[in-house]
Amino acid sequence: MQEGWIEAEGEGDALVLRAGGQWCIADAAALDRKLGRLSLPPSRRARIDLAAIEALDTAGAWLVLRLQRALAARGTEVRIENLSRDLEPLLRQVEKRGVPAPPPPLQPPRSLVADGVGSIGATTLELLGTTAGHLGFFGLVVVTLARTLVQPGRVRIVSLVAQMSRVGVAALPIVGLLSFLVGVVMAYQGADQLRRFSAEILTVNLVGLGFLRELGVLLAAVIIAGRSGSAFTAEIGAMVVNEEIDALRTLALDPIELLVLPRLVALVLTLPLVTFYANVMGLFGGAVLCWLVLGLPLPIFVQQLHDALTMWSFWLGIIKAPFFATAIALVGCQEGLSVHRSAESVGRHTTRAVVQSIFLVIVIDAAFSILFAALQI
Repeated sequence: MQEGWIEAEGEGDALVLRAGGQWCIADAAALDRKLGRLSLPPSRRARIDLAAIEALDTAGAWLVLRLQRALAARGTEVRIENLSRDLEPLLRQVEKRGVPAPPPPLQPPRSLVADGVGSIGATTLELLGTTAGHLGFFGLVVVTLARTLVQPGRVRIVSLVAQMSRVGVAALPIVGLLSFLVGVVMAYQGADQLRRFSAEILTVNLVGLGFLRELGVLLAAVIIAGRSGSAFTAEIGAMVVNEEIDALRTLALDPIELLVLPRLVALVLTLPLVTFYANVMGLFGGAVLCWLVLGLPLPIFVQQLHDALTMWSFWLGIIKAPFFATAIALVGCQEGLSVHRSAESVGRHTTRAVVQSIFLVIVIDAAFSILFAALQI
């Protein structure tokens, strides 16, 4: 059989395209190049004469129909003629299913280095956007808080007390249990190592300084972030999904003043108290372990603790608590207000709130450690 071919010629005011040979998938690439090289002058009518076609498959029919569509798009009246009866059903079947779009061009192979740099850039931009969002929300809350302080009658005492009970009192059992257990573990590990130097008494110093300066406030903040920060996001997010936030704005009520401020102030007031409770439970756990394992009576434990600690040892941990509370409350409430109207969005933003809150707690704690080291405290 002859290789597929096509030629164009004028016939009066009409354009005649004659095709012949094999119009099959094996010659499709060559035929496509020939069609691309055709010089087709503008005309009002055109005929595609397929009398010389010897073989046709779906690829060849697709090329014929694509040529017809291209001419029709130029405003030319096109007819397909003289196709044999054996091949005409195939052409009609392909025409009925439609002419598919040409496949997209092959993309050049991507570089692993370029992909890595692009990923780093996208992550950096996302981090900068998140930081800008947090700073903007913080400014909005500060302005709302200042307006509320100027008009004390706008403070919602009932809501504030209810939130203090939920984020503070209700968290005491889990905070106390975990702090006690961490105190036991810390004392046991410290005593095991200090026994090699016959310095078991310094276990009291280790537990006291570790809990009062770092562990107590960190444990309390992380537990509150996982417990109350996620609750803030879920509660406010559910209100967004149910369109309750829109209803508040319709009633000229500020969601920041009504929902965010009570949660923020409640957490700032209660986290220092929860931290103090965590410190006490951690020291109690260390004292129990020292009594059971080292045979150290409670009066001696208290005396050694008194000699090892200063007032700054106590206040360094408490000072951090309001800053941790501010970060947890702001992130939790902002993520809740950022929820879209779907249950999946509530879960995603709740997870983001917990992760970002704990991350910010660690960052703020590191910043305080650098500051205290610089001040030699």
